[in-house]
Amino acid sequence: MDELIARVSAALATDEATARAAVGATLKFLQDNAAEESAPLLDKLEGARAAIDAQAQAAGGGGGLLGALGGLFGGGGLMGLAGELQGLGLGLGDLQALGHEILDHGRALAGEETMAAIAQATGLDQYL
Repeated sequence: MDELIARVSAALATDEATARAAVGATLKFLQDNAAEESAPLLDKLEGARAAIDAQAQAAGGGGGLLGALGGLFGGGGLMGLAGELQGLGLGLGDLQALGHEILDHGRALAGEETMAAIAQATGLDQYL
């Protein structure tokens, strides 16, 4: 997990705490929107489930304007994730960079097939 956090911190030009929260939010998004597909990744990425739990507790319903809009349309999904990232001070462009880092790291841990299934199940394949 520390290697992934460092990669995300560098890619987003942000501090470790923000990178950790962004990774936790993204992993929670994967778990919530592609539970079966993301299970192999979450099992192999040490600390993934703890990061998900920590971010879920810290988020506590924030998410800014995009999160509020996501809530109007059933909540969650990419709009909800974008809202969480906005609440961390990150922009929509950061979502793509974050996704690339997580998918690239995930390929090394869980394989190309697993990451392709996750991207397709979550809709990330349309943006990455």
